[in-house]
Amino acid sequence: HIRQLYALVSETLRYSPVLEKLLAGAALLQAEKKLPPQLAKVRAARGQPLAAGPGAAGPGSPRSPQVLVYDLLFGKGLKCGGRWKALARRHRARLEAELARLKVRQKVSRNEDLLAPAPAASPGGERGSGPGGLPALAALGGLCLTPPAPPASQVPRYVRVNTLKTCVDDVIDFFKRQGYSYLGKAASVEELKALSGKKFLLDLHLPELLVFPPQTDFHDNLLYTSGHIILQDKASCLPAFLLGPAAGSHVIDACAAPGNKTSHLAAILKNKGQIFAFDVDAKRLATMNTMLMRAGVTGFQLAQQDFLTVDPGDPKYSKVTHILLDPSCSGSGMVNRVPGEEAGPSAERLQALAAFQHKVLSHALSFPALRRLVYSTCSLHREENEDVVQAVLQERGLAFGCVGRGAAAQRWVLRAAVLTPVPRCRLVNAFPSWPCRGLAAFPGAQSCLRASPAETLTHGFFVAVLERRGEGAAALSSLPPAVAENPQRGEGTEPGAAPKKRKRKKQRVK
Repeated sequence: HIRQLYALVSETLRYSPVLEKLLAGAALLQAEKKLPPQLAKVRAARGQPLAAGPGAAGPGSPRSPQVLVYDLLFGKGLKCGGRWKALARRHRARLEAELARLKVRQKVSRNEDLLAPAPAASPGGERGSGPGGLPALAALGGLCLTPPAPPASQVPRYVRVNTLKTCVDDVIDFFKRQGYSYLGKAASVEELKALSGKKFLLDLHLPELLVFPPQTDFHDNLLYTSGHIILQDKASCLPAFLLGPAAGSHVIDACAAPGNKTSHLAAILKNKGQIFAFDVDAKRLATMNTMLMRAGVTGFQLAQQDFLTVDPGDPKYSKVTHILLDPSCSGSGMVNRVPGEEAGPSAERLQALAAFQHKVLSHALSFPALRRLVYSTCSLHREENEDVVQAVLQERGLAFGCVGRGAAAQRWVLRAAVLTPVPRCRLVNAFPSWPCRGLAAFPGAQSCLRASPAETLTHGFFVAVLERRGEGAAALSSLPPAVAENPQRGEGTEPGAAPKKRKRKKQRVK
C-alpha cells in the first residue's frame, strides 16, 4: 500500500496549517500527553507498528497527531486499530466541533476552502521554483506561460468514460441519478475552474472526458470499481487521443505501466487490433493486467521487457504502425508531489534523463512499418521535451524538413505548419484548439503541445506527434487517423463534441 501511504503523507502535509489549528483549538496534545509526536510514526494511521528512529521529529512535533486527525476528519476513515482508533474516537466530537468553528471563523463551507490559496507566480528566468519545490516555467517566445503549479486541490477531477463498456450518455445519466447536476459541455477553462459541489461538465476538448470539482472521490463508486470509468488526468489522455490508431491497427505502448494510456488506446481501437505493452517492473505489470481486465480490454500482450531491447526487425512487430512513447522522466509536472521535495532534478540528472529519452525515441522510430508516433512526458523541463525532439530530428538528418526525393524516400515530419517548400513535407499543427504550445526551442516547435495547471487545469505535460510519409502519401491532416475516419470522436466541426447516443446500448449500470 505504498501509494496509499504516499497519498496520506502528502495530503497531511498539505493540510498541516489547518490541522495545527484544530489540534491547538481542541487541546488534543494537552489531553493526550502520551500521544507519540514523531513524524516517523505516520504508519500508526495505517495500523502498522510504530517505529521511532534517529530521523524522527523531536518531542512536541504535531505530525503524528496530524495524521490521525487528517484520516479522521478529511480522509477515508481510520484504518488503524487498537488504542490509536480508540484515542481518535474518544476526541472525535471535540475535533469535529473545532472544525465547524474554524469554518465559521473563516466563512467557508468546504474543507478545501480552508487551505490557503497558492501564491502568485514570481517573475524570473526560464525556470524558477514553485511551491512544493515544483519548477516554474516562464514564457518563451510568447507561447506558453506556466506559473507555479497550484495544489492538487485546485485541479479538477477528470473522469474518462470507458467506451469499451459504456457510453458518455449512460454515464451522465448514472451520475444524475446519484444526485449530480450536469451542466453540459464546457465552453472554456474558466467554466471548469468554477465547478463546485455536485456539478459536472463535459470537457471542452476531449469528447469522452467528464469534469468534476477538485478532489471528488470516485474510488468506491460502482462505475469505477466495475471499470466503466477511468480516473485519469486530462493531460494524460492526450497521447492516446492524438495517436488515434484506426481500429485493427497494431500498436506499441513502449513504457506502459500503470496502464491508463493502454486502456485508452484499446478504447480507441474498439478492441480491434493488437497492443504490445512493455514495462520492466513485474509488479506494475501485474497491477496493469488486473486493471486492463477490469476495463474489458482484449487483444493485448504484456511483456516484462526493456523497450530498448525489443528488436524492431522481429516479425511479430512487422505490422506495428503506431507507437505511444511515454518514457521515464523527472515528473516535474505532477501537481501532487509531496511538499518539501527538492526544487528540481540536478543538471546531471536532467542530462541523464534526456540522454535516455533521446535513445528510446530514436529506437522507436526504427520500427519499419511505423507511420505515427506520440512522444510525451510529465515534465516541465525543455531538456526532456523540445530538446529531445529537436536532437532526434537533427540526428536523422531531417532538421525539421525532408531529405531524399526519390520514390522510396521516407520522411519523419513533426506535425505543425509548413516549414519548407519541399513537396509533401510539411509540419501540421496537431490539435490547433489546444491553448498551450511548445517552447520556441527550434522553428516549428509550436506544433508540440504543453499542459500546465495554470493554463489547462491539468498536470504539467508535453506531447509531440511524429509522422512518417513516403512518396505519393496523402497530405497530412491535423487530426489523428481514427478521428479523421470518425469525426464525432475528435474535433470535426466542433472540437470536443460529445459522441452521438448509440442505438445499441452497452452494459448499462443501474
